[in-house]
Amino acid sequence: MNELYNFKKFSQKLADKSGKIIKQYFRTEIVIESKHDLSPVTIADKKSEELMREMIMKEFPDHGILGEEFGEYNSGAEYKWILDPIDGTKSFICGAVTFGTLIALLKNNEPIIGIINQPILNECLIGDGKTAELNGKQVHTRECKELSNAVLLTTDQLNIEKYQEIKKFDKLVHSVKLYRQWGDCYGYYLVATGYADIMIDPIMNIWDSMALIPIIRGAGGTITDYQGNDPVKGSSIVAAGGNIHKDVIEYLK
Repeated sequence: MNELYNFKKFSQKLADKSGKIIKQYFRTEIVIESKHDLSPVTIADKKSEELMREMIMKEFPDHGILGEEFGEYNSGAEYKWILDPIDGTKSFICGAVTFGTLIALLKNNEPIIGIINQPILNECLIGDGKTAELNGKQVHTRECKELSNAVLLTTDQLNIEKYQEIKKFDKLVHSVKLYRQWGDCYGYYLVATGYADIMIDPIMNIWDSMALIPIIRGAGGTITDYQGNDPVKGSSIVAAGGNIHKDVIEYLK
């Protein structure tokens, strides 16, 4: 067994164990706190990240960790785990299933493994940049050759207006077949599994984006920042099937 295989198996354990905690709190009466940026956080976010951090420290004590809720540990490590226990907390607290757990493993600051885990649907999507699998079955982006046939997704149009040029985005919206705001990590899940064609977020944190990169690439798609540059160094994300990604960027530039 090679090292990458072992890391993938362990990352799936992280998804499974954290998912069991999240399930316990889904659609239950829980306290919703506000962080300094006014985004919501719950006991499900905190407990699931705590568990994943404990598992990583026990299995790989020399690895680094960066989590949304509890910050950074061992920042100079060659391998670093990036954790977002609930990406889409607003969906989670509203009882919607358009959320998931994001787990990424970086080697020398490059993502080599990414997971989107949807614990309510029991769906675990994992990619390593070369392949992507949903519950063990290989998945691919859809072959959409024209924007006029594309399904476009984003998390929140108000964020487009706040962080990018809304007029350019509106032109893109009017060029596609269907536009919906099925966002957060669920939108990237839909692109990677061939149910949508484009997913755009105008602003991203590192724990939002790193897991997506090896998944979209592994599924045969293209992923960049808003300007078409390296997504690892960017603070925004555009993911699409390889045939139309360039056209999307031309609209947004």
